[in-house]
Amino acid sequence: MVLTLSAAQARRIAVRAQLLTADRPGDIVETIDGVNVVGIDPTSAVAPSADHILWSRIGWPYQHADLVRAERVERAVFEWRGFYRLMDDLRLLLPEMRASPASASARDWLTANGRFRRDVLDRLRDEGPRHAAEIPDTAQVPWRSTGWTNNRNATQMLEILVSCGDVAVWGRDGKGRLFDLAERVYPGDVEHLSPHDAARERAERRLGALGIARAKGVSQPGEPIDVGDVGVPAVVEGGEGEWRVDRMLVDDGALEEPFAPRTALLSPLDRLVFDRERLRQLFSYEYVLEMYKPAAKRRWGYFALPILHGDRLIGKLDAKADHRAGVFLVNAVHDDVPFDEATAAAVQAEIHALARWLGLEPRGAMDD
Repeated sequence: MVLTLSAAQARRIAVRAQLLTADRPGDIVETIDGVNVVGIDPTSAVAPSADHILWSRIGWPYQHADLVRAERVERAVFEWRGFYRLMDDLRLLLPEMRASPASASARDWLTANGRFRRDVLDRLRDEGPRHAAEIPDTAQVPWRSTGWTNNRNATQMLEILVSCGDVAVWGRDGKGRLFDLAERVYPGDVEHLSPHDAARERAERRLGALGIARAKGVSQPGEPIDVGDVGVPAVVEGGEGEWRVDRMLVDDGALEEPFAPRTALLSPLDRLVFDRERLRQLFSYEYVLEMYKPAAKRRWGYFALPILHGDRLIGKLDAKADHRAGVFLVNAVHDDVPFDEATAAAVQAEIHALARWLGLEPRGAMDD
C-alpha cells in the first residue's frame, strides 16, 4: 500500500516530528529523543546552534547550563561527529565506530602512528580531559591534507580515535572540545548489535524524527538524511516521487490528530530546514545560509533565521545578538508571503521571546 498525503499533511508530519508544534517537550532528553540529533556549531550571530535548537523546542525554561549538566554530569547525551545524541543511542553507533576509520588513507596513517596513538591515550589516561592543543605532537608520520587539517596531527588523531570509539568528547568550554578516554565517558554495559540491525534501527530513529523523508539522499557528514526502505511508502499530492513515512504515525492513527500550530524562529542548522531539497519539495521554501557570501550578494542576511508559522515557512529573520551593547538587533524581517496582522504579531512576539531568552533588548525592524 502506498499512502497518499496532501501537501498540508506532509508538512504537518514534518513539523510535528521535529517537536515544533504548541505541544512542547519538557526537557533536553525528551527533545533529543524526538529530534534524534542536535547539530553543533559555535557560530553565535544569534546563539550557538545547539542552544538555539533546544530553546526553539523547550522554550523559556531552557538554559545552556542544562545541556552542560546533561552531558557532563548525567551523561544522558554525548557528542559524536558534530551532533549531540542520546546516550541510549550509543548502541546504534558502536558498529560504525568499530568499522572506523572508513578510508584506507586514515587507516594507514593510524597504523603508521601506533606510538603516537599510544602517547595520546596514555596522556588522557594520566591527566584526564584535555583540549587538542594540550596534546603533544609525537607523530611519526604527519597528516597530509589540502585543507585546514594539514599537519594538525594531534587534532586529527583525536578525531580518528573519537570516530572509532577509543576516545570521547568529555564536554566543551570556551576553548572548544575536551577529550577523554571513552571508557570514562560512555557506559560499559552497552548492547551489542550487528551492523545491519544497528543501521536499520538508526534509519527508523531518523525517520521517526523527520516524519517524512526520501529513501535515498545526498550523502551528509555526521548524520544521513535518507532512510532506506523503512517506514511506509507515500506520495504527496502535487509532488514528485515516493517518500517514506514513519510507520508509527500510520499505525497509531496520528495522521488524524489535530495539529497544534505555533510560530518559531529556527536555527539554520535545524533539522527541519537542514535538507534544502526536502525543504523545497515539502514547503516550497528557498533557503541558503549566506554567512559565507560577500555582503553585497546576500539576499536575506549574514545569519538569517527561517520563520515557521504553523505548518508553513513564511520568511527569514535577519538579526544579530550584540551582547556588548545589550541588544538583539533586527535588521530586517523578510516575508516570503505578505504577513497578515495576526501573523505579524506572532512573529514579533517570537522575536521578543528570543531576545528575552538571550538577555537582550530587541531593537530595529518590528520592534514596538
